[in-house]
Amino acid sequence: MRSCMYNNWAISRRMRLAPYTTFSTPDQTRSARGESPAREARISAAMSRPLVAQINLSALRANLRKARERAPGTQVLAVVKADAYGHGLTRVLPALSEADGLALLELDAAIALRERHYARRVLLLEGFFSADELPEIAARRLAVVVHHEEQVRMLETAQLARPIEVFVKINTGMNRLGFSTAAVHDIVERLSRTSSVAVLRLMTHLARADEEEGAHEQLERFEDACQGLPYPRSIANSAGVLRYAEVGGEYVRPGIMLYGSSPFPYDTADMLGLVPVMTLKSAIVAIQDIKPNDSVGYGGTYTASRAHRVGVIACGYADGYPRHAPNGTPVLVCGKKVRTAGRVSMDMMTVDLGDAPEAGVGSPVVLWGEGLPVDDVAAAASTVGYQLLCAVSRRVRFLTTEIGRVDIEL
Repeated sequence: MRSCMYNNWAISRRMRLAPYTTFSTPDQTRSARGESPAREARISAAMSRPLVAQINLSALRANLRKARERAPGTQVLAVVKADAYGHGLTRVLPALSEADGLALLELDAAIALRERHYARRVLLLEGFFSADELPEIAARRLAVVVHHEEQVRMLETAQLARPIEVFVKINTGMNRLGFSTAAVHDIVERLSRTSSVAVLRLMTHLARADEEEGAHEQLERFEDACQGLPYPRSIANSAGVLRYAEVGGEYVRPGIMLYGSSPFPYDTADMLGLVPVMTLKSAIVAIQDIKPNDSVGYGGTYTASRAHRVGVIACGYADGYPRHAPNGTPVLVCGKKVRTAGRVSMDMMTVDLGDAPEAGVGSPVVLWGEGLPVDDVAAAASTVGYQLLCAVSRRVRFLTTEIGRVDIEL
């Protein structure tokens, strides 16, 4: 039987990479947070561990095109909060050049975008937290969401060098942020008379757009609240974009769909035509032969019912893999689906290799991404793909490719 092993200790020399592929540590490419590049020695040390998060920018471009196809004629504001859902904001920025703007929470990241000469709309999804931020927001030409009375008062009393674009958020059922539907007309009237406000938009956030009838009630409330107000609207998140014919609006805010994960519980990313952007790859670093009744890992949470081999993978919860993932969580080894066996530890995890008999030390592993949807792993771990993507830690080495997939020589 042909082995699928490769020399993982020399992984950097055994990869045939598509053109424009680059390696980096997270420290090198998170300049949106003001971090300095890592030293060469640190990069060299990182190269010895086979764990890699591959970011496929061509997949991101394809998903952005899909958002445009599903919501034709709209302004697309790509959501890049939480460092682009863990993918790295500055890393993915080149693939978002066709978006009409970006939406995020962090003011420092928005400022960094302007310093990188990003000239399109940048929307702060939670607005501002202090009046002290308003001069900087105005100077950087950032748009803000306004969702509570105190923000309105800050704008009314602010003296700014230039007025600000404002998205008025309406609470239609999420019950987190936003004005009550009864208050909308009064708030809009006040803001329209405020010298620090340039233009107004209306928005809401859908709490249950991933459900069959989940958006209907919120859309009715939004329509009632906005009646008679002649301002453009922003309603659709990823689920709303994929149901745009029902949801509507002039601005859409796709988030998780851009990264190749489904916002729906039953429609897979593949069914929706989405492509995974992040693939978390590693390798088998050790193998144990265990007998019936042998246990594996901390707490002995897995006990073998038969004799079989256990593969040890270089990835653990310190890398962002969910510690609470139970026995049976899917993993790809040599392109075959196997299951976790034993508790995830800080630096390692273990799998039953019964369905991948050809696997050996150095065999390639996919934790999620290409060939194994992150949503499948998340479902097994009783969480969502959003959390897994955002949780990949700083010590994981990132590889960015502009064209196609990375071909790992087997």
